[in-house]
Amino acid sequence: MRWGSGPIAQLLVVVSREESPMLCQPVFWPLPEFDQQVYQMVVPEDHYLRKVLQVVPWDEFDHVLAPYYSADLGRPADWPVMMLKLEYLRYHHNLSDREVIGRAQTDLAFRCFLQIPLHGWLPDPSSLCIFRGRLGTQGFRQIFERVVHTAREHGVVKDRLRIKDATHVIANMAVPTALALVAQTRDKLLSAAEPFAPLLVEGERVNLDMLRESTRQLKPTERLATRLAQLREMLFWADAVTEPENAPTNGLWHALVAQRDLAHKILDDQQDFNGGDRILSITDPDARRAKHGQWFQGYLTDILVDADSEIITSVNVLPATGNEAADAVELIRQEEAAQGNDVQAMSIDGAGFKGPLLRELEDPEGLHIDTYVPPPKESATGLFTPEDFPEDKERGVVTCPAGQTSTSRFRDNPKEVTKYRFAASICRGCPLVAQCMKDPPRKHGRTVCKSDYQVEHDRVRQKATTPPYAAIRREHPKVERKLGEVMNRHGGRRARYRGCSKVLIQELMACTATNVKRLVRLGCARSVAIPGQA
Repeated sequence: MRWGSGPIAQLLVVVSREESPMLCQPVFWPLPEFDQQVYQMVVPEDHYLRKVLQVVPWDEFDHVLAPYYSADLGRPADWPVMMLKLEYLRYHHNLSDREVIGRAQTDLAFRCFLQIPLHGWLPDPSSLCIFRGRLGTQGFRQIFERVVHTAREHGVVKDRLRIKDATHVIANMAVPTALALVAQTRDKLLSAAEPFAPLLVEGERVNLDMLRESTRQLKPTERLATRLAQLREMLFWADAVTEPENAPTNGLWHALVAQRDLAHKILDDQQDFNGGDRILSITDPDARRAKHGQWFQGYLTDILVDADSEIITSVNVLPATGNEAADAVELIRQEEAAQGNDVQAMSIDGAGFKGPLLRELEDPEGLHIDTYVPPPKESATGLFTPEDFPEDKERGVVTCPAGQTSTSRFRDNPKEVTKYRFAASICRGCPLVAQCMKDPPRKHGRTVCKSDYQVEHDRVRQKATTPPYAAIRREHPKVERKLGEVMNRHGGRRARYRGCSKVLIQELMACTATNVKRLVRLGCARSVAIPGQA
């Protein structure tokens, strides 16, 4: 027999010989009285896991998890809520699959929390891996959002202020050299193409043996050049492979397409050494190299925290080079779509000083969020600033403090600014030139940059001088402490898996464990009977 879990009773499920899990109608099976007495005697009533049973409505997760199981096909599954509880224990105590099952076999507090008898059966550790694959990102996001909804039901989460910040997650991979990366890409491409072009693949492997022998004595840079040339030639015929008739449902064809795209990307990366979006490893193509204090390879975990309750309300995972500022909009939209609320204000660090982001967040017809961002410090040069040059957009000119107008203008689209330039002859004879330029004009006079988002930037700078801004910035360290708790206490710092979607599952569960801990500290208990508790 297999034991599942429920808020009060146990679930007895009969094992069949089918292979696919089926969610059966549960048969309630109460804990034996002796087991209840043991739990009551051994596990104190104020034990943390007893409080978690009271804080989180575990019985309501039946409805969240049921869609991920078949209603009438396959063998009876391990009860999903028990699997979810094991996942929670994994992240709360920062354990592996095997460690959490081993701990549940001997720890009576774990068994009381799982609500299984003293001689109850526990699943194989591999079942947890299958459970994660079954739910995927969508399922674990629903679990996270349900816990946040529970916090809202207790009235602890307010919509006054959200604090946003991100931190780094170190990828679970070894970074190969460029030569090894190209070689691994080539081998993967050949394996993926073999079912569709076996003769071409066989010929390439013969060429590869000859190439290895002829380049054995060359320098690494020269060997890399020959490998890149070979990979480029392979892609010529790989791109021309005929698509099969069943391409939409052919998994082998999808694997070939993915490997071709990956090979093209790696070739482009090798030609552009200054590109910031470089693939580091084919084992984890989503990981990137970036600097967060120090250089690292991996991802960014981005969160929103409610300033009043310190509950994490939204989570996302980006590559290390991801646009952290733009993700603020995604986090807000995720929370409001899941909770049906309307966030009033947000505090972001200096990464949020981006015109497009500020405009989208503060748009009265859109999100309409009062945004607090520390503006960058401006060096005190003693010279006239761009604000001293009024802009006439209709005429396409700016006017200097001396009353002269610019003679030319041009766009800088990457920086989203328009540059206005004065003639050198105008600036040379200007009585205010010493207050405008450090050096005397030569080829041209003063250049003034006007941002497309000057209104938004000016509003942020003005807001930074007000008492409400100072008060809100004093609350900002809450998100940094919360990120430290997720990373250092619940295993969020080092990726257990590979790929953004799988790392997101890890971070969602780490944040869920952190939120549950916070709910316990806030005393958000429900009135529910727990077996083994008087």
